[in-house]
Amino acid sequence: MNIINQVDYKELLDTCKTIAVVGLSSNSLRPSYGVSAYLQRVGYRIIPVNPVEKEILGEKCYASLKDIPEPVDIVDVFRNPDAVGPIADDAIAIGAKCLWLQEGVINTEAAEKAANSGLKVVMDHCILKIHRSLA
Repeated sequence: MNIINQVDYKELLDTCKTIAVVGLSSNSLRPSYGVSAYLQRVGYRIIPVNPVEKEILGEKCYASLKDIPEPVDIVDVFRNPDAVGPIADDAIAIGAKCLWLQEGVINTEAAEKAANSGLKVVMDHCILKIHRSLA
């Protein structure tokens, strides 16, 4: 049975309020920036994960998921699919509830590993579009 994308989006987005955005860019033209700014506006806590940035959207940036000093509900990934394996491992290690791979980010092996470790997994879907569709 495919457990990837078999998620109650409303329940997930109603109960999860802290989102680590891996690959968040400070460039306001990038999708990661627009999606994160939207999520902030609608009440989510955004934690940027980008090793080359200090701060994005008024939030301190962290080099990796393991550097974040607080619990994370959703790990939202804006990275090349080849980079997802270690990110999934870190999401599992920090006890995240969900691994969310944005549109175009498809890594079935990493997604299955996260799902088999108890995380909810969404792959190849935009969190902004899903959130808006529920409003």
